[in-house]
Amino acid sequence: MKDDNNKRSALRYFNIERIKSFRKEFQEAIGGTDRDFTETKPGHAIFILAVPMVLEMVMESVFAIVDIFFVSRLGANAVATVGITESVMTIVYAIASGLSMATTALVARRIGQKRRQEAGVVAFQAILAGVLVSLLIAAPGVLFAKKFLLLMGATEEMAEGGTLYPAIMFGSNAVIMLLFIINAVFRSSGDAAVSMRVVMVANLLNLVLDPLLIFGFGPVPALGLAGAAIATTIGRGVGVLYQFYLLFRGKYRIRLYWSSIRIKIKVMLELLHISGGGILQNMIATSSWIFLVRIVAASGPEALAGYTIALRIILFSLLPAGGLSNAAATLVGQNLGALNPDKAERSIWITSWVNMLFMGILGAILAIFPAFFIELFIEDPSVVWNGALSLRIISYGFIFYALGMVIIQGFNGSGDTFTPTLINIFCFWVIEIPLAWILAIYLDMGLRGASLAIVCAESTMTLTALILFRRGKWKLRQV
Repeated sequence: MKDDNNKRSALRYFNIERIKSFRKEFQEAIGGTDRDFTETKPGHAIFILAVPMVLEMVMESVFAIVDIFFVSRLGANAVATVGITESVMTIVYAIASGLSMATTALVARRIGQKRRQEAGVVAFQAILAGVLVSLLIAAPGVLFAKKFLLLMGATEEMAEGGTLYPAIMFGSNAVIMLLFIINAVFRSSGDAAVSMRVVMVANLLNLVLDPLLIFGFGPVPALGLAGAAIATTIGRGVGVLYQFYLLFRGKYRIRLYWSSIRIKIKVMLELLHISGGGILQNMIATSSWIFLVRIVAASGPEALAGYTIALRIILFSLLPAGGLSNAAATLVGQNLGALNPDKAERSIWITSWVNMLFMGILGAILAIFPAFFIELFIEDPSVVWNGALSLRIISYGFIFYALGMVIIQGFNGSGDTFTPTLINIFCFWVIEIPLAWILAIYLDMGLRGASLAIVCAESTMTLTALILFRRGKWKLRQV
């Protein structure tokens, strides 16, 4: 009896200590930390980095969810206009993500090598590159907004009523570029909690401004669809201003000094070389979504609206996996910089198992109750039916998506952005688009066929990435 009591007491003490340890690490993750992640056990490092990164990604997705929630009150045409615009805005996200990948690889390496001031120089080169690229996108985006909508399958009525939405979104793409790039600077240095707070500020502003500008209130006029674009731009713009304040005045691993603000040709070329692969990688993936939208549009506005809502839900669901993947990329870069490739690889496998468990459960929930989630955004029976169909099918592949995201980010964190690019070319352009056309158009399966093509392509991508990752060539990458 005495031994049993001792065992129960020991077990209770052990559980209490575990709870205290978890609470302490969670507070450290949210509040920020100055610990050296190259000297931290991979499991603990992943948790402390991943918690704020997951929250950041979830809050970033709230931009899209909030917009579509309020815009859906304007009708199917407004939702479809947002869907068409977002399908091409993914090119902006692709470029921003590509620059962020390069920034992560270079900054994380220098942090791992204990060269913080050089990491700040890299940060400025990335910011400068983002500003220059955004200017090239803004002008044509504003000038040809209406033609773009018509080209993507919008009706004349949709184009007339929705032109301002793409014009504003493309014209203000600089805030998206900078928000992505500067947050990548903080994350890759190990200050993931800072990135989380930036997105939180931007999100709160968007949440308040969206209904105010879309529907109007008091002296504020109802701007409709254009109000959604303005609200998002203001929210992100304030977030960027906050980022610059933290870069110049904050007390974090990376600071920008006036001496950092100069062009370093060698660093810029290395950044562009790595980001070229990252941009191409994302462009290949995201441009395939543009063609998918065009294929789905052939099934009518209801199918396109349902697909748009389903895609927003899926992207929202995948963002926690994206946060975990970003944590893995940071640890890969820092540990390679610290000449510890085995620890870098171990970080990938630990993250992969956690990601697959989480996404497997979430995918099952979405597949079982798809209509419930679609009805949160719109009540039109035809749109709900189409959205539920697409959501259920795409959710079947969540475990594959979870594993693939981590492995791809493992490559990117090492600075090898070209291997994922080749994988994307094969999976999205050789498999996904032709298969979607065959199933949706040629075999007349419509939205069902397009959704099946997505699952097939993403699963193939994961298996291909897994085979190449296990060969280990990424460990030899020098940046």
